[in-house]
Amino acid sequence: MRKSELPPKPVEVKALEGYCLWIKYSDGIEGVVDLSDLVGKGGFALWKDYREFQKVCIGAGGAIAWGEEIDLCPDALYLRITGKKPEDLFSKLRELAVQHA
Repeated sequence: MRKSELPPKPVEVKALEGYCLWIKYSDGIEGVVDLSDLVGKGGFALWKDYREFQKVCIGAGGAIAWGEEIDLCPDALYLRITGKKPEDLFSKLRELAVQHA
């Protein structure tokens, strides 16, 4: 995959009030994602303590992470911020969608 085909990677992330994240990506796109619906569910029980949620960082491979316990796909969060579809972000998916239309 050529570098120009790679999806943007997060370059900065900050925890906001209400279990929201502000994320900035390498292409300049930035936005807020509300994760409050995940709090207390399964592996996200850790976030019941808001101080744990505030420990967000950019982890291995660009994942949005909270230590070794939780990580979220940066591509999925990018799609939520931009409102784009996966085939808009990944050219190979776009080619497959056209072939099967």
